[in-house]
Amino acid sequence: MKKNCYKLICTFFISILVMSTASASVNQQDLLSTNNAQVDDFDELSDISVTVEIQKIRSLEKVDRQIPAIEKIDWFSDPDFYVKIFINDEEFTSGIWHNTKYVYDPQWSATLNVPDDQEFVNIKIQLWDWNIGRDRLCDISSIYDTGVLDSLDVELKYSIKTGHWFGDDFTGTILSIQDLSGYGRLNGCDDGSYYQRERDCELWFNIYQTDPDGDGIPYWAEINVHGTDPEIDNTGEDLDEDGCPIEWEHKWGHYMSYNWHDDKYFHRWEYSTTSYDNHSELDPDQDGLDNIEEYETAQWGSDPFRKDLFVELDQMEESPNGEKSILPEGSKELLRTSYDRRNIVYHLDDGCMNGSDIIPFDEMMNHDKLRDVYYDYFLHGDENNSRRGIFHYGVVIYNADYHGYVFLPDAYQISSKVLENNKTKPKTQHKRDIVFASAYMHECGHTLGIFNSNTPGCDDQNGKYPYELNWWRWRPYKSVMNYGYMYKIVDYSDGSRGKNDFSDWSNLDFTFFQRVRWY
Repeated sequence: MKKNCYKLICTFFISILVMSTASASVNQQDLLSTNNAQVDDFDELSDISVTVEIQKIRSLEKVDRQIPAIEKIDWFSDPDFYVKIFINDEEFTSGIWHNTKYVYDPQWSATLNVPDDQEFVNIKIQLWDWNIGRDRLCDISSIYDTGVLDSLDVELKYSIKTGHWFGDDFTGTILSIQDLSGYGRLNGCDDGSYYQRERDCELWFNIYQTDPDGDGIPYWAEINVHGTDPEIDNTGEDLDEDGCPIEWEHKWGHYMSYNWHDDKYFHRWEYSTTSYDNHSELDPDQDGLDNIEEYETAQWGSDPFRKDLFVELDQMEESPNGEKSILPEGSKELLRTSYDRRNIVYHLDDGCMNGSDIIPFDEMMNHDKLRDVYYDYFLHGDENNSRRGIFHYGVVIYNADYHGYVFLPDAYQISSKVLENNKTKPKTQHKRDIVFASAYMHECGHTLGIFNSNTPGCDDQNGKYPYELNWWRWRPYKSVMNYGYMYKIVDYSDGSRGKNDFSDWSNLDFTFFQRVRWY
């Protein structure tokens, strides 16, 4: 066990517990504890088995045209991933997903029958890269890599009372102790290793147990917390009519704390399932999505305590001459990686989220035509379309009066004609991926509030080329928002390079596109 991390988390939990107990303004609903006393059976309806399900694996290698493959996990191919899971010290090993950086449908899980009279199940997750003669552990942990094996994997305690886990991954409603990578998502970059070669990856997972009624709320919690029938599926019920149903409030309203003086773990719910919570005003991760919107987008992996960025991608149909206006698949992966490394999970709807359309070919799009596209293909003729205020809208077209620009606070375009020309020189598919992703990320940055008026190195027309004075002036500002780095990298800057660098990542404004109207 990573003892230092564990003690630190426990310290936070105890301090919060003390403060919350003393404060009358804090919701005291469902404060439940156990002192490890013997319990005959936590589920009288079933024999409990616990399952750890692997949902997604992604390499977080950072690659650009200036320093290719600076964090390559496997020098001779793409990674050959496999997973080891330990449940109460029993080991389970997956098959190998050969030569791929992205595993989106692993269809692999590990299940173990566990004692029904012991609340906690110990779980460890490891991600490995297979190599001939020497397999290597990849980094999915938030702990700084000290070279010790345990500093790269993840250790958890799972409660069969509530169906929650804590340890190196946890959920919590208190800002000071939030897991920034999100609940059920692991990120090897959490230790700050953005630009070091540490085999950083992200891994999405879920843990669940036998549940006869299938609503995701264990027997013990139904009886002792919510007062519901453990033989009736309560999915979708919203008895307090606050816009978030019982299963969502049960999962996300919970946090756990530990008092080592009394050897007690405490279960607490900040969101009540029986009394109204003002979810339409709550946005704990400050990503512009209130809790109701987080619930509505939960089907796509939204987390109310970790930033999510939703973008709808529409593309133009092929020209009569066969010219395509599409965002390459490799560009999409580069975009996901760049944002995900910083725990801003990038959700690109290219048709996978019930959106995305094909725009009829037009030789030249102007501002008015683009606004018509926005109204017809994003809003679908409805000014109150529910996607407005949740999704940013980025279109790829053939050509426009400007090669790329924001035409509404939540909408932008890039033109394939200029991105395919000799100036950007995408001579290989890899470079082409970078060129398109760089332009798409640049324009999206404007819908997140980055402009020349608040970031001087952004969009400087005199900083594009080495023979211009401002090119040298803005070299520390290594960002797609700097024209000197356009088409070469897929990243914002973090302000770590001294004078004339600016931190885009810490100044992204997730509510800009909601607050500003250009009508």
